[in-house]
Amino acid sequence: MNTAKYTLQEVTSPAVEREWLDLPKRIYRGNRNWVCPLDCDLRRVFDPKVNDLFADGEAIRWVARDASGEVVGRIAAFYNREKAALEEQPTGGCGFFESINDQQVADTMFDAARLWLASRGMEAMDGPVNFGQRRDWWGLLVEGYEFQPLYANPYNPPYYKELFENYGFKNYFNQNSYIWRANISEANERIFDRAERLLSIPGYHVENIDMNNLEEAAENFRLVYNKAWALFSGVKPMTREEALEMLHEMKPLIDPNIIFFAYFNDEPIGFFITVPDLNCIIGRFNGKFGLWQKLQLMWELKVRKRSSRIFGIIFGIAPEFHGKGVESAIMVRYWHFMMEKQTRYKTLELAWIGDFNPVMNRMIETYVCATRYKVHTTYRYLFDRTKEFHRCPRLGVKRRYE
Repeated sequence: MNTAKYTLQEVTSPAVEREWLDLPKRIYRGNRNWVCPLDCDLRRVFDPKVNDLFADGEAIRWVARDASGEVVGRIAAFYNREKAALEEQPTGGCGFFESINDQQVADTMFDAARLWLASRGMEAMDGPVNFGQRRDWWGLLVEGYEFQPLYANPYNPPYYKELFENYGFKNYFNQNSYIWRANISEANERIFDRAERLLSIPGYHVENIDMNNLEEAAENFRLVYNKAWALFSGVKPMTREEALEMLHEMKPLIDPNIIFFAYFNDEPIGFFITVPDLNCIIGRFNGKFGLWQKLQLMWELKVRKRSSRIFGIIFGIAPEFHGKGVESAIMVRYWHFMMEKQTRYKTLELAWIGDFNPVMNRMIETYVCATRYKVHTTYRYLFDRTKEFHRCPRLGVKRRYE
């Protein structure tokens, strides 16, 4: 029987934050697939001056220590009241979880997160999730441990699944990741047939992003995003300012050759926003991102063109254009670019396809002809253990409880 005692210490000083940041380096020592995240990316999540969610929310971090004082676990808990109110019950989150393989360590941290959230009016917690955009640090890896993660995507040991589920977390939804290789054997000929049929109809066309008019690109993105995603329970419509900010943040990484918008009668109806993946470059930085590392990144990315993976940040098709071949027309553009230009890019990887969106999963598998290769799970823990658990509703189904 494990009789070890563990204590938690809140992250309130630079020294303890350093321990919080450094723990994964010990957890993943010897793991060739893990990529050390940049310290600055993680710090931004917990900086009220940067993260707008602090305007109506809070966050807290802890490290777990064993009897000798060594750090053996870490966790964060957070909530935003506006986001929490969109759920079936007020729901906060826990995330950035790391732990040795010990259920008592995990339970100690989960208990702290639960009690802290409950004291602030929350009735459930999702985990492991991000105190920010869903595209980053969201979900627990449960399939695909043998693959290197994409930039800002979670990676974890297999035993984390048992730590979450033994505590009582239940599967709220799965996020599938797909990989697509631009060769004729995998780019099923159906995408070419569907694209040809669509583009033969007057009014349909696919274009690269116009870097000289980011405001228009941001607005086109916002219009489609709000149609494609905002019907999902828990997702707020995007504002003009948020869309423009997103593109400005991405601008240093953007390769305009790999961002496409689809139009009908010059109205935006779909987009695939992809960027070169950074993880093949930043792993050697060991979390640091000072001037020297920034120069290295730009040299490797823009001059040496080292990244061979395209990372799908987000994509969407307006619901009224589902099933018409818009996604195939976009993928044909990718195929032409990756094959005919003999580009350095070898694979396109699409992350974050929720199982609550069966139409999108079928589209990716059947018409984009990509292969599922990773699965992340977002778990939910209801504080009232007598309450019936509901999985996430399917996209387009609003489930609001007054």
